Amino acid sequence: MPKDYSPFTPGRPVPAQQFVGRATEVERLRRATAAAVATGRVQVAFLEGERGIGKSSLASLIQAIAGRDPRMLGIHSFLGGVSSLEDMAQRIFDRLLQESAGQSWHERIKALFGDHVKQVGLFGVSMTFAAPRRDLKQLVHHFAPALRNLLAALREQHRGILLVLDDINGLADSAAFANWFKSFVDEVATAREPLPVCILLVGLQERRYSLAALQPSLTRVLDPIEIRPWPALETREFFSSAFAKAGCSVEPDALEILVSFAGGLPVLAHEIGDAVFQADTNDTIDTDDAMNGVFAAADIVGRKHLEPRVFQAIRSDRYRSILQTLAAPFEFQFKRSDLLPPLGADEARVFDSFLRRMKELGVIQADPDGGRGGYRFDNRIHHLYICIEMRAAMGRRGRVTAGGPGT
Repeated sequence: MPKDYSPFTPGRPVPAQQFVGRATEVERLRRATAAAVATGRVQVAFLEGERGIGKSSLASLIQAIAGRDPRMLGIHSFLGGVSSLEDMAQRIFDRLLQESAGQSWHERIKALFGDHVKQVGLFGVSMTFAAPRRDLKQLVHHFAPALRNLLAALREQHRGILLVLDDINGLADSAAFANWFKSFVDEVATAREPLPVCILLVGLQERRYSLAALQPSLTRVLDPIEIRPWPALETREFFSSAFAKAGCSVEPDALEILVSFAGGLPVLAHEIGDAVFQADTNDTIDTDDAMNGVFAAADIVGRKHLEPRVFQAIRSDRYRSILQTLAAPFEFQFKRSDLLPPLGADEARVFDSFLRRMKELGVIQADPDGGRGGYRFDNRIHHLYICIEMRAAMGRRGRVTAGGPGT
């Protein structure tokens, strides 16, 4: 029977109180927000990392930390699907309106937005920022003055703004956004009147490269802060702490299985941890619980975090037999010749087709450093999912009961 409570939060940013590690990155971002208030100058950073690494969770933590400073107003705006400057402005100010709910300064925000506040939802209990397109165009054009007016209206509560623009994939390929952002930063930096604002862009590393290609001057504007996978020590801390909060103990061997399969990716750690927690029946996580949870998480991870075409290809009968036959998992970088020996004749015949299909889907790419027949995975989610699916397939055939990607 599913449990009513889980210490894990799969598919959602991690609450600040459950955050693990990232002390160096947190301190850099904390200093940037403090510097914006202390100097009155714009601060810009780009928080980057691969999918599932915890970028949004870290951004949420920074907003929470900024919120503890009465001088800072934190706005965390998710821009998934946004491709125009007008839609970006609408999302930002709509988020500000939502953040103000229940605050002492809520009425000041409503007064500042005027007729653009629209009551929505059942019985009109929620609100949205609903400005017409022409007004949004003006808001984009006069973005810096709009932020100054906002701070002027809230001067009794706030002296600076932390603006998090998360999931900028749609905007990163827009020359209009790249040029607007550079102009906005220059306008704020050269203005006589200070504007204490810290802007944190959040996205994949290639999005920063894309912006720099569209507007080369952004190279010196965007301060990159890269999030790397958790080391094993922090992954152990995460699982041990999360299970302990729910009154569960974890046996050492089981803990190592969880650490190995999570691969340092928070998104996988939460999915695996939740699957293990839901399957456990005696508040003690042993190796059987750990492996059963990994097998259960494989389907969830594939359906939630892989592109549908990738998921279908890996799970197809044609290619799954390859995963069932291999005695050792794929390393992040591997050679075709190293994986052929354990394959039977049928699997060997379709192995090159498997590699071509994975390359077409962006799962793997040729690795120039690996020599002839060398490949590397495009990201860790693809790599770890194939390892999990392979181990699950072997487990279903009774060939393994424990182990991880490196065993």
